[in-house]
Amino acid sequence: MTLIHEYFLFTLQIMFHHLNLFNLSLKLNGFPIRKAKNLLKEIQNKSDNDFEVYIDTKKHEIIAYHLQHNSFYKEFSKGLNPLDWNTVPVITKRDLQQPLSDRLSNGFAKKNVYINKTSGSSGDPFIFAKDKFCHALTWAVIMNRFGWYDLDFNSSKQARFYGIPLDKKGYYIERFKDALSNRYRFSVFNLSDDSFEKHLKKFETIKFDYINGYTSSIIQFAKFLQKKNCVLKNICPSLKACVVTSEMLFDIDKKLMETQFRVPVVNEYGASELDLIAFENPNGKWQVNSETLFVEILDENNNVLPFGEEGRIVITSLYNKAHPFIRYDIGDIGALSKDSTLKKPILEKLVGRTNDITILPSGKKAAGLTFYYITKSIIEDDGNVKEFVIEQLKLDTFKIIYASQKELSEEKIRRIAKEMETYLEKGLTIFFERQDQLIRSKSGKLKQFSSYLNQNT
Repeated sequence: MTLIHEYFLFTLQIMFHHLNLFNLSLKLNGFPIRKAKNLLKEIQNKSDNDFEVYIDTKKHEIIAYHLQHNSFYKEFSKGLNPLDWNTVPVITKRDLQQPLSDRLSNGFAKKNVYINKTSGSSGDPFIFAKDKFCHALTWAVIMNRFGWYDLDFNSSKQARFYGIPLDKKGYYIERFKDALSNRYRFSVFNLSDDSFEKHLKKFETIKFDYINGYTSSIIQFAKFLQKKNCVLKNICPSLKACVVTSEMLFDIDKKLMETQFRVPVVNEYGASELDLIAFENPNGKWQVNSETLFVEILDENNNVLPFGEEGRIVITSLYNKAHPFIRYDIGDIGALSKDSTLKKPILEKLVGRTNDITILPSGKKAAGLTFYYITKSIIEDDGNVKEFVIEQLKLDTFKIIYASQKELSEEKIRRIAKEMETYLEKGLTIFFERQDQLIRSKSGKLKQFSSYLNQNT
């Protein structure tokens, strides 16, 4: 990045620093954030009795809506009794792997909804949609939770540990968006000490309010600080919190980060197709989003398990009218605490969602979620590729195993291989294996990336 580009982005940040630019950008894109915030406050102010009525009403409203307006869901849920929640079928990611246009409700089209792709971290990628009010509510909940730690999306400076496109156009688009969103992005594609030294220089010169990003890459940064015997809060006194997402955070890693950062380390659990699912509150409890989601723990036979028992996490999006996510099996195993209530459920345990660090022949390390960007090339709206996993067999050898109706074309294989080299390094051996069905773990999930190297990261 040239000095001219750095200066341009810095100037933009200064220009918009005192504006509620984040709220404004949502509004300009058609997401009614003020209306969403007002509704969220109204929901949170309900008494326990009123909240129970609210949840029951919203559950049946969303079912009735999709039975009337969504032909895909009407066909999928034949035999459903709208008055008996236990008859509502569980929907899986596999069920949703068909063209998006076949799954949208009447009155919704690609031009008037929010569209995105799931990461494929569970091995079952698909494209999804949210209506614009539902997406505004998602942001209202996120902004509310970050507010627990005195963080404001309109004014707080974010140190962002995420991926970034490496092509010139995509790179500068993301940097421009970061500038407008008051954040600076640290790429997770290079986790070397040299890269972390440069990161540290940024923390010396920029008054960051919080760190946000992929767990594994932030852990590596904490290990780097530990080697240097360096505390980040001493380098950057403005730092208030660190919010980690997308991968499992283990207690030993959390303690390391808290020691090296000297700020609260906050655990976030979410899914792009749904909402923020759970967020660690200031009391150290993983508080579930009960305002816009209804979360259940089910056994193998779809029976609801009592608080404290471990099972499949199944979630209903109470506000998404564009696309049905009703009793949606997210692919994770977990348990709600016995201290949970309907209004304040506490996620006590989450199994899975951890990604490895990949080590390359040059010694370079990269976050496992690097493969999120690479496997986007595999995802197709026609649903050809159903599942995929990536295995690192040797330092320079990777295998992509995928389940699909037909073989990937030679052109697509070349493109994926080229992206692997772009995001990782040259000289890698990559081969592909098509299967009819991939073998799943005991938890029912596929681990998107597995390394078979016997090395410590």
